[in-house]
Amino acid sequence: MTFSYYPGCTLRTKAVELDRSARAAAAALGVTLEEIPEWQCCGGVYPMAKDEIATKLSSVRTLAAARDAGNDLVTVCSACHNVLKQVNNDMRSDDDISLRANNYLQLDQPYYGETKVIHYLELLRDVIGFDKIAANVTAPFTGKKIGAYYGCLLLRPGRVMQMDNPENPSIIEDFIRAIGGEPVVYSQRNECCGGYLTVEDPAVSAKRSGIVLQNAAEAGAELLVTACPLCLYNLNKNGAAGSVPVYYFTELLAQALGVETGGSLNGK
Repeated sequence: MTFSYYPGCTLRTKAVELDRSARAAAAALGVTLEEIPEWQCCGGVYPMAKDEIATKLSSVRTLAAARDAGNDLVTVCSACHNVLKQVNNDMRSDDDISLRANNYLQLDQPYYGETKVIHYLELLRDVIGFDKIAANVTAPFTGKKIGAYYGCLLLRPGRVMQMDNPENPSIIEDFIRAIGGEPVVYSQRNECCGGYLTVEDPAVSAKRSGIVLQNAAEAGAELLVTACPLCLYNLNKNGAAGSVPVYYFTELLAQALGVETGGSLNGK
């Protein structure tokens, strides 16, 4: 199985473990991820202004490249997935945005939202199947109490993302079961960690992250998993000594499959 792959900027710098483990685990499961050539930054945040076109153009180029390759497009970073999925929806459903974007880009073939964008978690659930993943696990997280941290961007807006129920999701919990762990459900798992406020007002992100971590710990979680580099940064930065550590879900997947990546989780 071959898919086009968009890693995004952060996976080239602060989140190399997310990229490295995602690629290694995919290969172990028989999936080929073909990186989009000469991709550009998606912008990191979906622009809400209706007349904002320029910051969407790099996403349109990526989406068109996947279409031209004849592949579905796989993402793994929550922020990148959110931007690409929402821009794709714009190109499919908003005639004004698609007209102006195509007029600017002058692609060989205009783009109108033909690419299917799927998150790596959806690849695991809907394409490979959690049962098959479980059958390939060689180092299960037996007895480990693991909490899912969804954050804001992975599930919302629900009408566009369409990955899971944004108020009561289960995709990461089902993933945790597939690798042999015990999922811990806690109320703050799909609430904000403080996000980009960590740049302007660190106290806000510290407070929000602290609430998430305390809630997870009180529910019995020994560690948390996420798909968002900013969430992982905020939670690990603001966690008190001995609090619940946070890892990328792909790190746990690679370790469960017996794949050595040299990341932060291997050997722990």
